[in-house]
Amino acid sequence: MSRFKTIDLSKVRTYPIGDRASKVERAVFASPVSRQATFADFWESLPDFLAVHDLRELVGRMVRARQAATIVWMMGAHPLKVGLSRILIDLMRSGFISALASHGAFAVHDCEIALFGQTSEDVADSIRDGRFGMAKETGEFFVKAVNSTREKKIGLGEALGEALIREKAPYAADSVLVQGLEAGLPVTIHVAIGTDIVHEHPGLSGAALGEASYRDFLVFCEQIAAVREQSVVLNVGSAVLMPEVFLKALAIARNLGHPCHGFATANFDMIQHYRPLQNVVERPTATGGKGYAFTGHHEIMIPLLAAALKQAGGS
Repeated sequence: MSRFKTIDLSKVRTYPIGDRASKVERAVFASPVSRQATFADFWESLPDFLAVHDLRELVGRMVRARQAATIVWMMGAHPLKVGLSRILIDLMRSGFISALASHGAFAVHDCEIALFGQTSEDVADSIRDGRFGMAKETGEFFVKAVNSTREKKIGLGEALGEALIREKAPYAADSVLVQGLEAGLPVTIHVAIGTDIVHEHPGLSGAALGEASYRDFLVFCEQIAAVREQSVVLNVGSAVLMPEVFLKALAIARNLGHPCHGFATANFDMIQHYRPLQNVVERPTATGGKGYAFTGHHEIMIPLLAAALKQAGGS
């Protein structure tokens, strides 16, 4: 016999399970799909919990925003490095991207894809002897395009797109810079000096680079000033730079009296970092709207989002 007293459960009160609110019901369970299933079948088969529920909700917001508001995308370079250029270009043409903003690495990869049909070197190998970033043609193209911006008074994204068209880049159909320019959509490039391989090359004007990128910041601020209650702002794979740029652009827009409140934001990345969560998901929506965070590989999540948008909103 134990020397310690145990609690008496005989008077515990119970109630019928029918009176209980349950968070899980069979009606929203996942269903297996057949070999003949369409994407619509797959999309409907997903369990309506957590990230699936949020993604469906975001898709609905983006479909509505395409008709009545703006959809601004920000991103790092990784989406290009995993082959998503054509997905992004198709979303531009379908009206699911109103403006796109990224940084210098994105621009370098996009230009290399357009000019040479390939990009992204093995850094671990090429850093050993200082070959990292020293591709001659990439540097020469970028230096020439950047140095021309001071005379033309245009932003960096526009200048690079124009230069690719002028050079008759053989793979321009896969260039977000070119296709954005031809679609009349701003693709702005926000550089941090010293972060990109083209900054290693002789002849690059730091003054021209800074001025062109600052002009793109002002273009981006104009796009953020147009964000309204039904708008959506997405960040894909930029852990630091674009969330910081966005927060400053939003401050300017609100300071000037633009009604940039009540919109939705979403962060897509493989890891949820501090700045995207604070500067994209939470702080901008504190005055209304809703922020979403989706964790997963870009090469899976963005094609999934794009297919869902096509399914819900048409081509």
